[in-house]
Amino acid sequence: MDTWLLSRMQELRDLQGLIGLATWDQETYLPAKAGPARAHQLSTLQGLHHERLVHPRLGEALAKAATQDDLSEDERAMVRVLSREREREVRVPSALVKALSEAQSRSLHAWREARKERRFALFQPALGRLLELRREQADAYGHGGERYDALLEGHEPGMRVERLTPVLAALREQLIPMVGKLAAARRTVPRLFDGRRYDRDAQWAFTVRLLKDIGFDLEAGRQDVSIHPFTGGTHPLDVRLTTHLDESNPLSAIFSTIHEAGHGLYEQGFALEHFRTPLAAAPSMGLHESQSRLWENIVGRSRPFWEHYFPGLRAAFPDALAGVDVEGFHAAVNEVSPSLIRIESDELTYNLHIALRYELELLLVRDELPLSDLPAAWNARMEKYLGIVPPDDTRGVLQDIHWAWGELGYFPTYSLGNLYAASLYRAAERALPDLQGHLRRGELLPLRDWLRANVHSQGFRLPAEELVRGVTGKGLTDADFLAYLREKYGALYGVTL
Repeated sequence: MDTWLLSRMQELRDLQGLIGLATWDQETYLPAKAGPARAHQLSTLQGLHHERLVHPRLGEALAKAATQDDLSEDERAMVRVLSREREREVRVPSALVKALSEAQSRSLHAWREARKERRFALFQPALGRLLELRREQADAYGHGGERYDALLEGHEPGMRVERLTPVLAALREQLIPMVGKLAAARRTVPRLFDGRRYDRDAQWAFTVRLLKDIGFDLEAGRQDVSIHPFTGGTHPLDVRLTTHLDESNPLSAIFSTIHEAGHGLYEQGFALEHFRTPLAAAPSMGLHESQSRLWENIVGRSRPFWEHYFPGLRAAFPDALAGVDVEGFHAAVNEVSPSLIRIESDELTYNLHIALRYELELLLVRDELPLSDLPAAWNARMEKYLGIVPPDDTRGVLQDIHWAWGELGYFPTYSLGNLYAASLYRAAERALPDLQGHLRRGELLPLRDWLRANVHSQGFRLPAEELVRGVTGKGLTDADFLAYLREKYGALYGVTL
C-alpha cells in the first residue's frame, strides 16, 4: 500500500482517538465551568478530522488503491472501509460538522441541567437544534426518502428501516405476552434493595475483580464513574470504561461494569496489525453491543456465573446479603418486572424499551412528532408496552444520554446486539463443550479467547452479518434469542413460554 495513504489512515485514527479522549473526559473529570471550552475544542478536532477525510488527495489515493492487484486482503478491506466512510463524509459541509460538534457539547450540558430539574422543557431547545442538524446531515448523506436510513447507516451499515421495523415489531409482539405470562406466574423473590446499604468502595472493588477475571487489561485501560456508563478511549491499548455506583443497589455497578467490559474486550481485542487503521473497529454497533449483552446477560445473569461469584459478593456485603443464598440471588437478578429505567431492566422488557425509543426516533427524524409532545408520547408508549408511567421526566424521556449526544439511529443496535449475542453464544457452546463448567469455576478466559479469535480480532474485515454468519452458520435471526429466553425463564418461573 502507498505509504502516504497508510500514514493518512493512521492520522485519521489518531484524531479519532483524541476526540474519544476529550469526550470521555467530558463525561468524567471535566470541571463544571469548562463545558464551553470543550465544545470549541471538540469542534476543532472534528473539523480537522473531517477536512483530512474529505481531502481530494485522499480520494485519489483510495481510487488508485482500489485498482491495484498487489494489495493484501486486509489492505483491500482497509481501502473499502475508509472509502465508504469518506464517501459519506465528503457530502457533508465542514461547517455542518463543526456545528454538530458544538451542538452536542451544549446539548450535554442542557441535558444534565434538565435532569437535575426533572424538566424536559429545559432540554428541548438543545435537542431541537440537534434534530435540525441531524436532518440536514441525513439530507447531505442522501437517503432516497427515509432520512433515518442515512443516520442508521452510521451505526449499522447496510441496515434499513424497511428491514429493521418488522424485526423489532415482531420481537415486541413476541415479548409482550411473554412478560404478561411471567407476571402472572407468582414466585417469591428476595427483596435485596429495600432499605439495604451496599458500600460504594466495596462495590468498586468487586467490579474491578470482575474486570480482571473477564480478561480486561487494566494496564491498557481503566474504569471510572459517570452518570451513564459508556466505553471510550483512544486506542486498543487505551480503552476507557465507566460504571455507575448506587449505594442502594449494587446491581447497577455490577452489570454496568460487565456490560462495558464486553465493549472494552472488543476494543482491546483488535489484531495488532490493525492498530491505527480503519480495520481496528467493529463492523457495526449491533455487533459491538452483542459483546456487551452477551457478557452482561447470558453470562452475567447465569446460574453458573453466580455459583462462583456469589460467595465473594456476600463476603463484600455481609449485612445487606445476610440470609440470601445463591438461588435467591439468581432469582432476584433475573426477575422479570417492568421498570422505568432501560439500563436496569431485565432481558425481556429491555427490548420493549428499545422499541419505544426507535419508534419515537423515527417520528422525530421524520418531523412527525412535535418536540413539545415527546414526553407525553414517551409516557404513552411506556404504559402501552410496559404498563407503567414515569413519575417525572428524569426517569422518563431524559434518562438516556444518547439523544443529548445526538446519536439518532443508535438505539436499535441494542436489540440487534441481543439477537447476535444469542447466536454467538450458541456457537461458543458448540465450540466449548464445558463452557458452563468454566463459568461455574470462574474461568472466564476460554470464552473471552473464543470471542477474541472469532469476532474481536476480525475487526472490520467483513460486514457484521457476514461475520456472524461465518461464525454461527446463520445471519440475523430472533430464533436463538427467543429460544434462550423461553428455556431460561420458563425454567425459572415454572411455566411454558
